[in-house]
Amino acid sequence: MNKTAIYKVISSVLKTIFIVVGFIDTNSYAQSYYQDVEPIILSKCAPCHRPGEAAPFPLLTYNDISKRSNFIKKVITSGYMPPWTADNNYVHFSNDRSLTKKEIETVVNWIDNGVKKGKKSTTEISELYSITGYGRTPDLTLTALDTFTVKGNNKERFVEFKIPFELDQEQAIEGVEFFSNNKRLIHHANYSVQVISDPAIDIHQQPKFANHTDGNTIYTDPYRIFKRDMAYYGGWIPGSSPESYPEGIGWTMPKRGIILLSIHFSPTPIDEQSVNGIHLFFTKKPIKRKVTVVSFGSGGLGEKDIRPSFFMIPANQVKDYTLKFTNPTEDLSLLYIWPHMHYIGKSFKAYYTNNLGDTIPLVNIPKWDYRWQEMYRYKKFMKIPRGSTIHMECTYDNTEKNPFNPFNPPQNIYSYSNMQSDQEMMTMLLIYVPYKEDDEKLSTSPD
Repeated sequence: MNKTAIYKVISSVLKTIFIVVGFIDTNSYAQSYYQDVEPIILSKCAPCHRPGEAAPFPLLTYNDISKRSNFIKKVITSGYMPPWTADNNYVHFSNDRSLTKKEIETVVNWIDNGVKKGKKSTTEISELYSITGYGRTPDLTLTALDTFTVKGNNKERFVEFKIPFELDQEQAIEGVEFFSNNKRLIHHANYSVQVISDPAIDIHQQPKFANHTDGNTIYTDPYRIFKRDMAYYGGWIPGSSPESYPEGIGWTMPKRGIILLSIHFSPTPIDEQSVNGIHLFFTKKPIKRKVTVVSFGSGGLGEKDIRPSFFMIPANQVKDYTLKFTNPTEDLSLLYIWPHMHYIGKSFKAYYTNNLGDTIPLVNIPKWDYRWQEMYRYKKFMKIPRGSTIHMECTYDNTEKNPFNPFNPPQNIYSYSNMQSDQEMMTMLLIYVPYKEDDEKLSTSPD
């Protein structure tokens, strides 16, 4: 082969290499919204940026994102959004909504290369997110019977809504989600599913809701007759995602009963309308293991064992509090852990020590932010053996240096009664099932 032929072969090979390299390099960038960016946005941003949620605007469509592309680039490259306050080096939870390095690069490169739209899929996934953050259409939606007017007098309210239901048959539940037309009005919500099998009990009797702040109902409980057999208890806090369970785990929705939906409304300066309810997601597969919820600390087990006494947090102090409690009865498999504090919370840490003296991390939030909380789901079941001691270590900043302090100048802050937002809480809920061998090897993902 002469030199000319050799040069032609080398040139052809190099050209091919350049084309291949160029092809790979080009495709390392997001080419379009629908193919590359939409899955990231819907997974990590849309759960909060959709109608009724706490975020100030929706991020569901190409137009929603493209017109805010420069702003989105700024907040994701700075790490400000999406918010995620748990320390991933302590425990990395499966519902981590922070963006990976690759996801940030994908979105940024898409923005830098002209926010190309691409070809829309036949299924409009974003339309589903306008209804629910669960990932599929609810099988049953139960809504409070009355729209509630939150009076614009800057006063907190505690309202309990009664939602009756009668089904053709019991239903196995694989997921549940609190919804509202405006979660920015809501400090938190709790709901209990009460079984009412006795037909002599009228589940439709008045009142439709009990306002425990305005009027005289604060001293009475019109729903006491319903609170005898509870099928499940759950709730919502700002930032939290829908509750879901892996196959074979969940709880059973009774044929007949009521949901008692208790909502703590935040103060508002203008009258606002609030519509609230519960989305339920059924499964045809039997529930073999029922989930249980238990609360520790403020308003729960061990409240009086918090040290020092948690009744009052002194003004102008940063103060540490601890709580220790022992798992006395059986080995547990944790699915979720749910920490909760209010505005002067500074940090929240929980771990357990076993009989061998080992320390096993549960959750660590080094910089507490009341605005962004979560029911943290473990990637695999977290075993807590019988006899283990669970530790809660919480710090509160009741000084003028805390920008979220509800009082200026700082005042003594208390923890009692309904625990309004300008009071405090030191609470941790555990959602678990009794342990079975090798649970700690099983994924908690509902997929």
